[in-house]
Amino acid sequence: MLRNMIIRWVINAAALAVIDQLFTSIWFDSTGSLLLTAIVFGLLNAFIKPILIIFTLPINVLTLGLFTVIINAIILELTDFWVDSFHLQGFMVAIIAAVLVSIVSVIMQWMLQDERHNR
Repeated sequence: MLRNMIIRWVINAAALAVIDQLFTSIWFDSTGSLLLTAIVFGLLNAFIKPILIIFTLPINVLTLGLFTVIINAIILELTDFWVDSFHLQGFMVAIIAAVLVSIVSVIMQWMLQDERHNR
């Protein structure tokens, strides 16, 4: 369980580092702030995101799950609110970043699972 949490934290940190490199409107004050942001982002995903998904279930069903992207952007905005050394300028940037974080996370998880199956 602890190993899985650390792996998810590293994946979140890597995904956030990728979006930091892709956008000038998203940045971290230091590497330490990137790691702190990954922790906060992971905690918000674990505890707040399920609540938001339950409350927005009807609209999520109507949009065939696409509203989840908005929820992910809200999680990024909340992370920006709580971590002073993480800077995110604008909700539209948060939406694009949420999509990219999801894509990078899925690719990294897929690569890690593939590596475990090859052992």
